[in-house]
Amino acid sequence: MNGDVVTAIVTVVVAIAIAEVIDRALARRGTKITEGLSPVANTRLRLVRRLIFASIVLIGIMLALSQFEEVKRIGTGLLASSAVLGLVVGFAARQTLANGVAGILLAITQPIRIGDLVTFEGESGTVEDVRLTYTFIRKANDTRVIVPNERLAQSTIENHTIVDPRVRVEVEIWLPPHADTKRALQVLADDPDLEVEIALVEKDGIKLTVATRAASARERGAVAARVRASTLEKLRSEGLAFTPE
Repeated sequence: MNGDVVTAIVTVVVAIAIAEVIDRALARRGTKITEGLSPVANTRLRLVRRLIFASIVLIGIMLALSQFEEVKRIGTGLLASSAVLGLVVGFAARQTLANGVAGILLAITQPIRIGDLVTFEGESGTVEDVRLTYTFIRKANDTRVIVPNERLAQSTIENHTIVDPRVRVEVEIWLPPHADTKRALQVLADDPDLEVEIALVEKDGIKLTVATRAASARERGAVAARVRASTLEKLRSEGLAFTPE
C-alpha cells in the first residue's frame, strides 16, 4: 500500500513537471514570435498552452489513482452508473465547466482579444489575459478586473479596438472665460492629427476637447500626456491659456 502511495505521488509530481517544461517551452517559443502574431493568434496560443497543461496534469492524476485497487473497483462500479455520476459531477462543477466552455468559445469566436481595449459593465481596460475560466482586464490605474468567462459570454462587451487597433485619445484644455476661441482653434489646427472642438462654455472658463489616436491601448497614456503638454505650450505662447501665477 505504501508503495502505491509513493508511486502515485511520484506520478503526479512527474506529470506536473512535464506540464511545466512543455508550458515553458511553448511560452519561450511564443515570446519569440509574439511580435509577429495577431491578437487573434496570440489569444488562441495562450488557450492551447493552458489546455495542454491541464490535460497532462489530468492524465497524471488518473494514472496515479489507477495504482489503487480500491479506486479501480469504485471506478468499475461508477461506470455501471455513469448517468448518475454524470449528473452529480455536472451539477457540482456546473459553474467551473460553464466558465471553461465559455473560455474556449471566447478564444474561438474572438469577441475580445489580448491587447484589446474593452468596456464591460462600466469598467474599461485592456484585455491582459484570457484564461480557461477567467479573463483579466487591466485598468488605466494598473488594477485588474477579473471576470468569469461565462459572464463575458453572456453579456454585452464594448470592444473599442476590434476593428481598428488605434485608440481614440481625448484631453481637456481650459481657456480663460474671455479667450479668443477662434484664434485658439486656428493655432491648434496647424496639427492635422488633432481634432479640436469647443466642448463647454461656462462663466469660469471655456473647455476645449483635443482628440487624436494612439497606435494601441498601451500607448494612450503617453499620447495623452504628450498632446496635453504640446497643446498647452502652443496656447500659452499665444497668451490664450491659463498661466500659473
